[in-house]
Amino acid sequence: MPLNLPQEEQGRAPVFWKWSDRQLILDGRKPKIAGILNVTPDSFSDGGLYHDKQKAVERGCRMAEEGADLIDLGGQSTRPGFRQVGPEEELRRVLPVLQDLLPLVKIPISIDTAHPEVAAAALAAGAHILNDESGGSPVMAEIAARHKAPVILMHWPKEKPQYGDVAKEVAEALGALAEEYEKAGVSPEHIVVDPGLGFAKDIEENLQMLAHVRELRSLGKPILVGASRKSFIGAVTGQKEPALRVPGSLAVAAWCALWQVELIRVHDVRETAETLAMTHALLYA
Repeated sequence: MPLNLPQEEQGRAPVFWKWSDRQLILDGRKPKIAGILNVTPDSFSDGGLYHDKQKAVERGCRMAEEGADLIDLGGQSTRPGFRQVGPEEELRRVLPVLQDLLPLVKIPISIDTAHPEVAAAALAAGAHILNDESGGSPVMAEIAARHKAPVILMHWPKEKPQYGDVAKEVAEALGALAEEYEKAGVSPEHIVVDPGLGFAKDIEENLQMLAHVRELRSLGKPILVGASRKSFIGAVTGQKEPALRVPGSLAVAAWCALWQVELIRVHDVRETAETLAMTHALLYA
């Protein structure tokens, strides 16, 4: 069993999401994998690789074959110093990929955006989940509620706080945000919380947040961790190139499995799936 988890956490009931032709069960016994599909020219690790529609669709299909449980589709880079694009450009990037990919895979697709216009159009076009990067927005809450869509809430304050206890403060902020979305009509069972590693946090704060990710358990929501290839991993491992940060990212995946994180967002699906399979076998042998 995972180490040092309270008995009540070891027996947490799974969260079950079902659509007409696919489903997703978030069970902390083994994290589910969200494969990152960036259709951007400038994302920090894979910018430009899948900017072409056909390559993006092929990549989505390959991630499904490699073991992804969810495809997270995004058309806006959030790398340090990123250039904000408007909703029209973001939609031009994501909608054709979404429309072509939907009939080819049998796993859910989330739309990763901070633009309400993109969220609404993508959900209307068949996206299943809203990965809300707005940091919290009444309009985004209303859109998720109207579409009865599960929503991933990421911690991304508009200004960087001066943290005392980063894990506790992030948990409090996400709890307040979840309450706002529930008041807007989003089902409590449809909310996932994401501590927002790399967003308004320095290297030490990212490490502290990840080390104490169990603090988010107090919210009673499934947890998503997105650490794949990020700069704080490079700072620890000494790898400047994002593509060389795979071993460090896999270590994070195993750590998340220890603490029964329900969902992890990754670039390297096959490697992560194998790491989680081995970790699960050892934990529950």
